[in-house]
Amino acid sequence: MKYSRSLVTIVLLSLVALLVMAPMAEVTAQDPTATPAIVIITATPAGGAQPQPTTAPGGAAPGGAATVAPAPADPNATPQPPGWAPFDAARQVLARKINTNLRYVDNWFWELAMFPDSMLGCAPEGQTPVAGETAGYRVTIKPLGNPNTYELRVTIDLKTVYDCGIAGTAPAGTAGGGSLAAGAAVAGNFELGGHVLELNAGTLGRVREARMTWVKSQFRPGDGNAISFIQNAKANGLKALVSIVGTPSDIGRGDAFFAEYATYVASLASAGADGIEIWNEMNLDREWPTGQINPASYVNGLLKRAYQAIKAANPNTMVITGAPAPTGAAGPGGKTDAYWNDDVYMQGMAEAGAAQAADCIGVHYNEGIVSPNQGSGDPRDSYPTRYFSTMLQRAMQYFPGMRACFTELGYLSPEGYGALPSGFAWAGNVTVANQAQWLAEAAVAAARSNVRLMIVWNVDFPFFGGSDPTGGYAIIRPGGGCPACATLGQVMAR
Repeated sequence: MKYSRSLVTIVLLSLVALLVMAPMAEVTAQDPTATPAIVIITATPAGGAQPQPTTAPGGAAPGGAATVAPAPADPNATPQPPGWAPFDAARQVLARKINTNLRYVDNWFWELAMFPDSMLGCAPEGQTPVAGETAGYRVTIKPLGNPNTYELRVTIDLKTVYDCGIAGTAPAGTAGGGSLAAGAAVAGNFELGGHVLELNAGTLGRVREARMTWVKSQFRPGDGNAISFIQNAKANGLKALVSIVGTPSDIGRGDAFFAEYATYVASLASAGADGIEIWNEMNLDREWPTGQINPASYVNGLLKRAYQAIKAANPNTMVITGAPAPTGAAGPGGKTDAYWNDDVYMQGMAEAGAAQAADCIGVHYNEGIVSPNQGSGDPRDSYPTRYFSTMLQRAMQYFPGMRACFTELGYLSPEGYGALPSGFAWAGNVTVANQAQWLAEAAVAAARSNVRLMIVWNVDFPFFGGSDPTGGYAIIRPGGGCPACATLGQVMAR
């Protein structure tokens, strides 16, 4: 009889408790000597077949913390509520600590917060954190039948959990804090979007989690799939940006091609495209014929014709100039047969009248390895394309009164795939946590400046291989997690 009453009590408690149905995942001790994983990264490919994906093992957390093995992504799984992933990571660690199955808990709470150091204010004994504002999750859990509420803090990449003991005994973080406060990037008509490979349920879920309202894809002139993309985006309540870029040989055809291009982009405007980007990185000879790179040729031959055709078809379609590739490789003169420095090219665009044939000036920024709030500290050098603020100023200095559209903005993270190609070794120390925090900070900085639109490069590209590993820029990481979705969703919350 005594056993039966206990059973009844447990059943009754279970009915009023939060039911947690996910199975427990494996928690392993840290190996402080393990080599961190490195992921490969790249900018928008010039075209052709995508490299094939390859994977490499993950890295280790600091000694004394706990690491959680990520579960493989299930594209058919029911989406979990916000906060579920950090709660599940914290639950695993707490279950091991108190030797209790936490399939059932009395209650739990989570919040995205800013903490004073790299170990989220709960450094394990004998460990020294690095000081500095760091984003992470604060999770509290009250186990069923236990008088205590425990606090754990989870890194933004969900890989490391710090045990803070009984809730309220550790230094508090700032909820949403500082530059990542809820709604910090909500200003005027600034909008956020992402470059997507496909619009499947998994990608759409992450796009919505990040509170993106635009999706972008790139097409060759004449590609009928562009209209399908526009229709799919709009059917899912999103705005569609299409970037239309051909080949240097197309440009070599001159006026005949420029007329075909204008007709094609007009058809996309008629189909409801919310934005059209006219070409891509035309200051490089992989996108424009060698020896013929010239901003006046771009503006007068391509941009102005496309603008007129688009506006005649749909005055509401936003026309964005192609964004030059950020570079200083051409030296003080700014020009070679193979490439022009972006600032010199932008000046030429302005002089050719680009401002009268566009609604927004396209800008790329994808080489950052420090916070967008910094204007110094890059270990490579202090060239202006290294930093968010100076890159934006460099791009817009010749277009007073115009607004910028970041059609590519991304951070390369060396986690989850393998060693970086030599051309991208500069990003070897960037973590997924850095990526998540810096993208959110970039959105805040963009919203508070003259930026109309920020497109994250990229959302869901899984490709890795050769010299152009686009998957390293993706915010959906190997295994399906998306720390940046949480931070972006926080700052874009209305």
